[in-house]
This record gives sequence, structure tokens and C-alpha cells, in this order.
Amino acid sequence: MDSVNPSVFTLIREDYRANGSDWHRPGFRALATYRYGVWRMSFKYRIVRILLGVFYKVCQRRCMHVYGIELPYSASIGRNVTIEHQHGIVVHGASVIGDGCIIRQGVTLGIRDEKCLDQAPRLGKRVSVGAGAKILGDVTIGDDAKIGANAVVLCDVPAGQTAVGIPARVICKKTHSDRDGFDNGESESQHASSSINEALA
Repeated sequence: MDSVNPSVFTLIREDYRANGSDWHRPGFRALATYRYGVWRMSFKYRIVRILLGVFYKVCQRRCMHVYGIELPYSASIGRNVTIEHQHGIVVHGASVIGDGCIIRQGVTLGIRDEKCLDQAPRLGKRVSVGAGAKILGDVTIGDDAKIGANAVVLCDVPAGQTAVGIPARVICKKTHSDRDGFDNGESESQHASSSINEALA
């Protein structure tokens, strides 16, 4: 099997495992529908795409109206993506989601200007997006970054960093020279861990 261009069945199996090996999870069903939609568009002849599109539209509308997950086939979604919970999840058709990302309920990946329909967010690998977060416009989120719950992200977030708040700001890591700021005996690592956990809750 070609790992560079895996089959649609391979991608769906990976999504199945990434989403708890549970066929009934709305997140898995939305991803499976997305994979099918991308596969459908790979056919050369329009008549084939139209025929396959009947089933796709039925599944897509169920995902949108029952599960509350809008995941158009024109988006670029990597492998082993997890969609935790459901409802209020909107992904713009020009968005990019990297391998191993986690998307939670209420998340929006959208544009900021209707005149710039191609300027949508790009998520790197293993990005964790907290519940209710909004990432808008031509924004790049680096690998292993974390976006806090209800954050509104309007600018890039470096790899490995955590962004929280409205508008979102990056939580700076404390350096050794900042230890004096922890006068209650709490280490900077404990403080940072506590802040991140609260942001992602």
C-alpha cells in the first residue's frame, strides 16, 4: 500500500481508530462522509460524480442538520483526525487540518472577509483546538500547538505554543529568570500546566 497516497478505505480505518473505534460517533461519521466526498471528486467523468453525489449529499446533510458538523469535501484534512463530541462545528472549505489534530464542539475554522474566500486557517500536525474556539482568516497554527476553549484566534500561533483569550494571545513560557515570580512555592512548570489545563477545559 502506498503510504503517500493511501486509499479512502485506509483513511476511514484510521479515522475509525482515532475516534475511539466507535462507528456511532458523529465525529467519525462526519469524517467518513468527508473522505467519501473527496473520493467521489477523484473520478474523471462528471456523470459518475453526480451519481455518487446523491449518497454523499444525503450523508452530508445528516452530518450538518443532525450532528451539527459542517465539513465540506473541498477542505484539506490530514490523517488520524479526531472530532470530539458534536454540534456547532464549522470548517470552511479552504481550511487545512493537519494529521492528528483534535477538534472539539463549537469550533469554527472560518474566513474574516467574504471577498477573500481562500484565506482560511491552516492547522499543522497534532493541533488541539478547545471547545468553542474560533480560528479566523489567513492564520497558521504550528505543529503541536494548543488553542484554549472559546479563544478567538486572529493571528499565527507558533509550534508548540498555547493560545487563549479573546482575542487570543500566546501564553509565554516562563524562563529560569522568572522564578522569583512564584513566591508561593509553586514551580513555573506547575503554574503553566495549570493554566493550560484550565484553558483547554
